[in-house]
Amino acid sequence: MRSCAARASIAPKGMTTHPDILCIGSVLWDIIGRAPYHMRAGSDVPGRITRLPGGVAMNIAMTLTRFGLRPAILTAIGRDAPGDDLIHAAELMGIDCGYLYRSDDLPTDRYMAIEGANGLIAAVADAHSLEAAGDKILRPLGDGRLGDMGTPWAGLVALDGNLTQHLLAEIARSPLFAQADLRVAPASPGKADRLAPLLTHQGATLYVNCEEAGILCQQDFDGAEAAAEALLARGAQRVLVTNGSQAAADGQKDHGVLTATPPPVLVTRVTGAGDTFMAAHIVAEREGAERPEALSRALDAAARYVSGDKHR
Repeated sequence: MRSCAARASIAPKGMTTHPDILCIGSVLWDIIGRAPYHMRAGSDVPGRITRLPGGVAMNIAMTLTRFGLRPAILTAIGRDAPGDDLIHAAELMGIDCGYLYRSDDLPTDRYMAIEGANGLIAAVADAHSLEAAGDKILRPLGDGRLGDMGTPWAGLVALDGNLTQHLLAEIARSPLFAQADLRVAPASPGKADRLAPLLTHQGATLYVNCEEAGILCQQDFDGAEAAAEALLARGAQRVLVTNGSQAAADGQKDHGVLTATPPPVLVTRVTGAGDTFMAAHIVAEREGAERPEALSRALDAAARYVSGDKHR
């Protein structure tokens, strides 16, 4: 893999006012193959293949714009044609791309998945450029554009687990994030253990599913409520745990665990559902919703998303 060269640069700032929330992490092209059949390993069926802006940070940012917020993305995007297309698509949706890092050496990242009527069959995330860029994507938080050591960013941050564990550990102890309202999600179960350094961060809220909670706690859980209780016992301040069509849980230190069940819907897609849940929950709390209402609104939004509702 090539490393970032000295020619790599930061994109010029495109807006003059600060964004409502920073979305830090993976921004890439989603290449998704979907088929209306139950599939297993080795299946070869007709379907549709699409290319859409994706990545955890991008999915959250896109959802936030639909709720009327103006997010900024802090990420690494290659100085190539796919990168130009991706930035153009993001800006058309109202996403602030003025703080992202562009590299002449690293290609724009990609994600490829296969989905059937029975859910996600397989996926490969190529986020190597984001990992190679490292802390270069965080420069705006320290150089005065979004904050510095004396006046760190004190607003919302959506942070995804596609960053390296080393960088996530740096964020967990950095004064630049000491006042931030950190909303943290793993990119996938395979990267859930990267969130361990942030588990006990005083300003962090973790959004995980039962499998990811099990990885962080090194045990299996029958449901979201038990998973939330275990994460709180391990030092988490706040956790949101989902479990597919089963009950989800919101656990908060010293305030207990509450649960809610998502509405039943016909599932037509799954990639991005967790990101939609997280974004909708952030918006609900930003608007002043109490914990039960915020959880319910997030589950409703995720259900509309997986059902294919274009008006989510």
